[in-house]
Amino acid sequence: MKRKFMTVLLAGAMSLAASAAMAADKLTLQLKWVTQAQFAGYYVAKDKGFYKEENLDVEIKPGGPDIAPVQVLAGGGADVVLDWMPSALASREKGVALVNIAQPFKSSGMMLTCRKDSGITSPQDFKGKTLGVWFFGNEYPFLSWMSQLGIPTDGSANGVKVLKQGFNVDPILQKQADCVSTMTYNEYWQIIDAGLTADDLVVFKYEDQGVATLEDGIYVLEDKLKDPAFEDKMVRFVRASMKGWKFAEANPDEAAGIVLENDASGAQTEKHQKRMMGEIAKLTAGSNGALDEADYKRTVSTLLKGGSDPVITKDPVGAWTSAITDKALK
Repeated sequence: MKRKFMTVLLAGAMSLAASAAMAADKLTLQLKWVTQAQFAGYYVAKDKGFYKEENLDVEIKPGGPDIAPVQVLAGGGADVVLDWMPSALASREKGVALVNIAQPFKSSGMMLTCRKDSGITSPQDFKGKTLGVWFFGNEYPFLSWMSQLGIPTDGSANGVKVLKQGFNVDPILQKQADCVSTMTYNEYWQIIDAGLTADDLVVFKYEDQGVATLEDGIYVLEDKLKDPAFEDKMVRFVRASMKGWKFAEANPDEAAGIVLENDASGAQTEKHQKRMMGEIAKLTAGSNGALDEADYKRTVSTLLKGGSDPVITKDPVGAWTSAITDKALK
């Protein structure tokens, strides 16, 4: 009886040990915005079991208008965040040591979309106009662009009036602004769906204006990378995430469906998410997840050209690393 009890006890202990050994590593990802196809690669990686294959248990936290991903990361509410590089570099210069460990997005989707009846045909026509601009770190590319054009943002006759734009397109629809900030995959189509046509609009893509900056990179805190266990988790996370992104590119409709299944708000529609995923695929195309140093240098150069009010005041040191992607993508 005693031997049998010991055998059961030993078996139970071994079972617990095996369970502990097999327990997936927990990781929390903070998104830059709400659940939508902009983040499809991560939802696909979770849905398809790509994270599970890497022994990861990933919690994906949606963002929103009142959520600042960098603050969430700094406060310990996430292990990894998605951010635009202008915001990340500005945060780094202010003391939050963010490091870019991967760059799934190759191209920028940012645009300034203007009403044609405003008379705007080129950036020089912005003078004296009202332009809608997102804040919370999203204003940096715009401010850098205006500085390079020599156009003040003080509302003067030779400058532009900056309207702090909410995350909607109401100002252009209600003629409160001549132009508004839009993304190729989201707000532009909200304007179209609201009744304006492409012929009613003039679009200025940041890519075409030579002021595009890197968007939707993967960032962690610098100190965390000193921990080999954390670094290993990030290698596995990036590898699985990029597998998710390439699946989403190749299967946009299925990816959009996975996003919809994860939208707890119920606010997203199938039409909008399928269209968004089609546009997002154009931005992630050409990236295997590794940051292109030439794109990084272009971003930094754009941000340093901020005139009297630059986004960053000096060339960042240590703001990105290839250590994770070198291991994840080999």
